[in-house]
Amino acid sequence: MKKIISALCLSACLTPMAFASSPDFPHLEVLGTGEVLVVPDMAQFSVDVVESKATAEKAKQAADKAVTSFLARLEVQGVKRENINSGNIRLTPEYRYPKGKKPELVGYKAIRNITVTVMDLNKLNSYLDKALGDGINRINHIELKTSKEKEYIEAARLEAIKDANDKAASLAKGFGTAVKGVWKVSYHNNYSQPVLMKSMRMEAASDISESYQDNQMVITDSVSVVYRLKD
Repeated sequence: MKKIISALCLSACLTPMAFASSPDFPHLEVLGTGEVLVVPDMAQFSVDVVESKATAEKAKQAADKAVTSFLARLEVQGVKRENINSGNIRLTPEYRYPKGKKPELVGYKAIRNITVTVMDLNKLNSYLDKALGDGINRINHIELKTSKEKEYIEAARLEAIKDANDKAASLAKGFGTAVKGVWKVSYHNNYSQPVLMKSMRMEAASDISESYQDNQMVITDSVSVVYRLKD
């Protein structure tokens, strides 16, 4: 029976797993995985507000003004303030580098990042259009997501559990024995893979069209299980 146990353990270790201790009875270790394909129904995008002025104060004022104007345009579109996150301002000096001379300070650049969560994917293009304005010239990224993430994660987890049970039963049967019960479960963090779209200049935002609605995101989950075998 010891030779069978060794064969079962080697066969079932489909990926590296580190269990704290190994039981002293016949057993096998299995990694179950589950995957769910989801059509996104919401999105998140971020833009940079960039202003260059002669002084740090003027650069900050210009950036703040651009942010205020952008938030106002979003509010008109019905975006709730809780779905907007505006980061802290970053001020950096800008220099000119004359050949053979010391660098010359020519001004300051103020940068603020704004992240907007779009609860209705059908309104994404409209919000991107409203992002156009003074000081905003680039979309950093567009991330497609799902509002039912928890529900799909649960579905992926159940698939992972079923996968582990099926593998265990099949392996045990193949070696002429059967699963007696579960001895230990090690749960792995779930993984939600949003759909990321490339950064782009604001003038290219309209090229997105409706193509993002054809995308799918992947949600996966996994679980490691030690099964006890019949003696």
